[in-house]
Amino acid sequence: MKGSTNKVAVVTGGAAGIGAAVCRFLARDGADIAIWDWNADAAQGLVEEIAAMGRKVVACKVDVSRQHDIESAVKAVHDQLGPVGILVNNAAISPEKDFVDITPEDWDRVFDINTKGVFMCTQAVIDDMITARWGRIINISSSSAQSGARRMVHYAASKGGVIAFTKSLAQEVGALGITVNNIPPSTVYTAGLQSVEARLPGGIEGYVNSTIPVKRVGQPEDIANAVAFLASEASGYITGLTLSVNGGRYMQ
Repeated sequence: MKGSTNKVAVVTGGAAGIGAAVCRFLARDGADIAIWDWNADAAQGLVEEIAAMGRKVVACKVDVSRQHDIESAVKAVHDQLGPVGILVNNAAISPEKDFVDITPEDWDRVFDINTKGVFMCTQAVIDDMITARWGRIINISSSSAQSGARRMVHYAASKGGVIAFTKSLAQEVGALGITVNNIPPSTVYTAGLQSVEARLPGGIEGYVNSTIPVKRVGQPEDIANAVAFLASEASGYITGLTLSVNGGRYMQ
C-alpha cells in the first residue's frame, strides 16, 4: 500500500500513543516525518527510530492552539523536509467533567486544541497541497462524537466539529487533488486510557467486554493502519469519509 513515498507528513500529537504509531506507519510507507507535539523532547526516541528506517525526520515543539507555534513549525518543516503532502491532525485533550461544572474556560481550552487547532494546522499547510495538486488530510475525531459521552460534553462536541469540518473541507478541495477524511477511534490502549482505568466498570477488560463487539481493546497500530491507507494513493477516490475504527462500538 504505497503512495506516501517521498511525501512529507506532519503528525500532530506525534510523540506518543496513536500519533507515534502513525509516524511509524507513514515512515514505513516512505514518507519523511514531522512530529509536532507540545512535548517535543518526548519524541527523541521516535526521531532516532524513524531515522534508522532511512527517512528524514524533524520534531517541533507545537501547541496546536497557538498560531505562532504552528507558523514556526511550518517554516522548520519547509527548511528541513520540504512542502507538506500529508497532514494527520491527531493532537487533542479529553478531559472529563460534569456538565454543570464545565466553565467557559474549560470549554474554550478543549475547542482551542481539538477543533481550532485542526483548523489552524490545516490552513497552515494546505497551500503546499494546492500547489502540488495532491494532498491527504486525516483528522482523528472520536467515537464519543458519534454516540455521545457523559461527563465529556465539551470533548464530544469539539470532536463533532472535527467531523463536520472534514466533510465541509472535503467538498471544497476535492477538485484540487486533496482528500479529507476522519477516523473516530474508540477504546485504544494508550497512556490516556490507562489513566482512567480505575474509573471504568470492571477495569479496561470489563469495559471492553461490555461495549466492544470484537472483545478486545484497540491498539495504536489499528488506527495507524487506517491512517496509512487514507494517506496512500489507494484512497484517492475516498473523501469526506468517517472511517470508524472502533471494534464495533458505534456502527454506522
